[in-house]
Amino acid sequence: MTTARPVSSYAQLGVTYAEQLAAEGVAASMLTHKWQANDLIEPHSDMDIRVILDQTPDSWWGWNERLATAHHRAVLLDPAHSRLLEHPPGFAFTVGDLDRNHVSPAEISTWSLITGNAATLRRWKSRAQMMPWSRADERFYRGILDARVEGRYQLDRDSTDNVHHDLDGYRKHCIVWHYVAPCWFASAALATRTRYPGKTAAINQWQPGELESHAEEFLHLSATTSDPGPSPTQVLRTAHITVDAVLRHTPPPRPLPEASEAALAAWITAAGMLRVRVARWIYYLNPPPGTVTGYLIAREEKELRSARNTLTRLADRTSGDDALLVKAMTALLRPGPTTACTLRDLLALWSRHRSVVEDFLSAHPA
Repeated sequence: MTTARPVSSYAQLGVTYAEQLAAEGVAASMLTHKWQANDLIEPHSDMDIRVILDQTPDSWWGWNERLATAHHRAVLLDPAHSRLLEHPPGFAFTVGDLDRNHVSPAEISTWSLITGNAATLRRWKSRAQMMPWSRADERFYRGILDARVEGRYQLDRDSTDNVHHDLDGYRKHCIVWHYVAPCWFASAALATRTRYPGKTAAINQWQPGELESHAEEFLHLSATTSDPGPSPTQVLRTAHITVDAVLRHTPPPRPLPEASEAALAAWITAAGMLRVRVARWIYYLNPPPGTVTGYLIAREEKELRSARNTLTRLADRTSGDDALLVKAMTALLRPGPTTACTLRDLLALWSRHRSVVEDFLSAHPA
């Protein structure tokens, strides 16, 4: 078995982050991060955090303001945190959301514990692994591929603005872990109908045909080493060859039924992502000194487009007050490129329609 080198300091980083949240009154029942320990490669990987709350806050807006402040202070603790804690958490869910099985099982399957009850997380992940494979899984994993294949992966979009050392090493890391490994992870899931916990696990466990030699090579490249090795351009050239090989083993789309509570899971998963948008926008517009967030602002277009697409599908599958609420929230997800100016406009728009935002983020659809 081949593994990339994990970083023990990420565990301490998670504890530090939890302390900053607590200091700002952001009470979390659990913190998790996406991917497994051996998917986090020192010093290049960032922690993509999820916050689990005991219950919905009285005000999501006030909660987001405190979250943004906590994140800002966590980044101020160390210049390296501008990369390691690149952005505020990616999702916020409640314990009830997870207990009711209203969160994407593909999402849950990738979580690792930072703080909280380990047995509870194991229970959620075990149930997620046992759920029947559905159309939502196909969308989840094919979405990862669709964002990267056929020339869509662009190395220059993996900004080096907050990387202060070993730029070539970081670029090679991005090629391996932001391009090849996600494609391998998604293709392995689609080929085997398995919700893998991480990218390294998928690469180690799914190596049909010629992929075994590619796996060894790319996991070796991902390890931090003093040996300069091939240039980023050479690594990218080889990466395209590897991704093409992975795609040859990826099955075509297959008709599948929707899960029994697919609409509920889609609603809550979309809400979970939107629950942290205000914190992200506040932080991006007012970052710590020396921290660059322009590239993160630009990425918001993709996040908002994904949420808008989900809500558009939901509008066709809901009725009554739920449908009206979905349509009202969709109207607050304006299409188009995101800039500092458009994020300020979005904050103002959401503030003017705060009751719609709060209702959607806290709703328990029928």
